[in-house]
Amino acid sequence: MTSIQSFVATNETVLSYGPGSFERTDLQDALREQAARIQDIPLVIGGRRVETEARTDVVAPHRHRHVLARVSQASADQAQEAIDAALAAREAWAATPLEQRAAIFLRAADLLAGPWRQRLNAATMLGQGKTAQQAEIDSACELIDFLRFNVQFAFEIQAQQPLSSEGVNNRTDYRPLEGFVYAVTPFNFTAIGGNLATAPVLMGNTVVWKPSATAALSNYLFLLVLEEAGLPPGVINFLPGEPEAISATLLGSPHLAGIHFTGSTAVFDRLWLQCAQNLSRYRGYPRLVGETGGKDFVVAHASADVEALAVGLLRGAYEYQGQKCSAASRAYVPASLWPQLKQRLLALIAQVRMGDVQEFQNFMSAVIDRRAFDRLAGAIAAARADASVQVLTDAEPDDSVGFFVPPTLVQVSDPDHRLMRDELFGPRWRWSMPPAPMR
Repeated sequence: MTSIQSFVATNETVLSYGPGSFERTDLQDALREQAARIQDIPLVIGGRRVETEARTDVVAPHRHRHVLARVSQASADQAQEAIDAALAAREAWAATPLEQRAAIFLRAADLLAGPWRQRLNAATMLGQGKTAQQAEIDSACELIDFLRFNVQFAFEIQAQQPLSSEGVNNRTDYRPLEGFVYAVTPFNFTAIGGNLATAPVLMGNTVVWKPSATAALSNYLFLLVLEEAGLPPGVINFLPGEPEAISATLLGSPHLAGIHFTGSTAVFDRLWLQCAQNLSRYRGYPRLVGETGGKDFVVAHASADVEALAVGLLRGAYEYQGQKCSAASRAYVPASLWPQLKQRLLALIAQVRMGDVQEFQNFMSAVIDRRAFDRLAGAIAAARADASVQVLTDAEPDDSVGFFVPPTLVQVSDPDHRLMRDELFGPRWRWSMPPAPMR
């Protein structure tokens, strides 16, 4: 086998960004450079840059008057052009051997690990409100890991072949889908945006990628990385714009072959329903892959170490303002443990620093946009007015400069209360419901 066929991925090392470190200095330079200018982000269709009159701003969540980029918005006609470009590139890309496709993504991983690392981290910090450490584990390490491990997995899949008896050669041919894949990506992880667009491409598909409006800056920079790595025009078509208008065109195309999605359950439900309503017009059955919402929980045992539990809950609940599918948004705590745990949690919350992502001592920053702020501020106000709820923290949301929602600790006793049931995706809720003592 060639070396690329036997490639074995390893996890990218997470850099520390400690005071005086080279990576800290490089990241600070990248932050200053990106904060000082407004980037124009076009559509990219068949390799062509397309700028439109309709544009939307990407702002820094921690300073919402600071415009970072102006993003062109696709029309229905341009969505159709993206479909045509993906279909035009499909045959040549599908015929490209896996070894050659894989080499592009390994090259992209090396570019991300090297000269592009801090550019993408800075864009993720400024545009999506991540601290340096949260950006490093996302737009650097996780995205690099996706690119490398996907190559390893692709060769492992290709190597899975049926048994052949003497005189017979049985072989499975792994072919891309007949049509294009629609990648719909979220704001909260640059790595997920990159992975949802590139994983189908590695396997020979062509993609129309609709990034989240608030992640358009980092997502566009990643597309530039792919282009520098050698990705041919039309294989990924970058289509920011109003989601419903774009989806109506893409889901109405007979050539829709798949959807690769991460986002809310309600949105994925609508996409699935639209596909079902259009089923008779498709040339094949679209493959639908979606990761949607949830409400993660922690169950604490009475024997738990209080300090370790408090730190784990604090980090699980409030890192990146709780804007993760994995964020611990509720905890079930034994009544025997709760008084001591509550005291320790409140002491830790009081020490949390919240503010500008460019100040590296801050633990958390602002939520992503106005809609998120209003939803969370409303939930906090409703909790304070609810006689069945105890809001144990005093700080209030403040949108005067940025969309800041403080870490909030709420205690309820009803396991069916909406705060124990509904995902709010904010920073973060800790709903503690002390049950009877656990034995």
